[in-house]
Amino acid sequence: MAILAMPLSVAAPKLTLGKSEFAGKSIKSATPSKCHTRQNVRFAIKAAGYDEELVKTTKTIASPGRGILAIDESNATCGLRLSSIGLENNETNRQAYRELLLETPGLGEYISGAILFEETLYQSTTKGKKMVDVCSEQGIIPGIKVDKGLVSLPGSNNESWCQGLDGLHSRTAAYYKQGARFAKWRTVVSVPNGPSDLAIKEAAWGLARYAAICQDNGLVPIVEPEVLLDGDHGIERTAEVAEKVWSTVFYYLAENNLLFEGILLKPSMVTPGNGSKVRATPEEVAKYTLTMLKRTVPPAVPGIMFLSGGQSEVEATLNLNAMSTDRIQRVISSHLSFLS
Repeated sequence: MAILAMPLSVAAPKLTLGKSEFAGKSIKSATPSKCHTRQNVRFAIKAAGYDEELVKTTKTIASPGRGILAIDESNATCGLRLSSIGLENNETNRQAYRELLLETPGLGEYISGAILFEETLYQSTTKGKKMVDVCSEQGIIPGIKVDKGLVSLPGSNNESWCQGLDGLHSRTAAYYKQGARFAKWRTVVSVPNGPSDLAIKEAAWGLARYAAICQDNGLVPIVEPEVLLDGDHGIERTAEVAEKVWSTVFYYLAENNLLFEGILLKPSMVTPGNGSKVRATPEEVAKYTLTMLKRTVPPAVPGIMFLSGGQSEVEATLNLNAMSTDRIQRVISSHLSFLS
């Protein structure tokens, strides 16, 4: 497991991307009028009064040397883990399994946040202590998965969209009351399937609405625009798609008045498709990934928590480590870390 979270300052590596329909394109605002009339500027009131707490939470999760632990498996998935060691899938065994993870001595030294499944958020240990209190005693901030999964997106090129906005406002309010302080929402984009403009817009808009609702109820949203590794395309094509997806996501986040200091980005790394015959070195992955981040991510975003996205643990570790080298680290201002 790679453990890394470093503050990086701004400077760009030299990198030339291949030409494509996406290269050089960006979302531009309307040209301002040449009017010399004095105007009053007002900033939107954001995050329903949770601004300070959201910023504090993001800084804690993105603290140097620590990352996020994802133990938000559904009961069915947790059952697969239990069956592999001959245990029945019931609440008692799931409780013991999650208790074992969260009470690991010294876990908080390396883990700053834990994404919990809803059952875990409301569970107590076998000794009667709330799971969220176990997290807090370790210095770990409890989080919660809030999406309802991927389903087919009608009118697209066999692509998907993420469910879960219905009832999200009341659910996030209840999760905050229970002790959660951040949330996870996973949506994906497929390179071989286009990706279509419809799928990109749906993914970006869904993430923006989820994020706004979370902040409105005191939860830091993890924004996860995952570009899937499926396909035989090269790293240049992944970079083109990633730039379009990430820039669209941040466009809609701004449209929804998100507090950028109160979000965390959880992107996949920029790599070749898993079917590509040309493999990229960790240094190449680092250059392409950090360049895309510099082009698309506002410097106000305090933390970027990379997911492995289908890579092996070794590949993901080597690629993340390459992003921290002295020659590359002066690229962005956010903390870089992992989500395992």
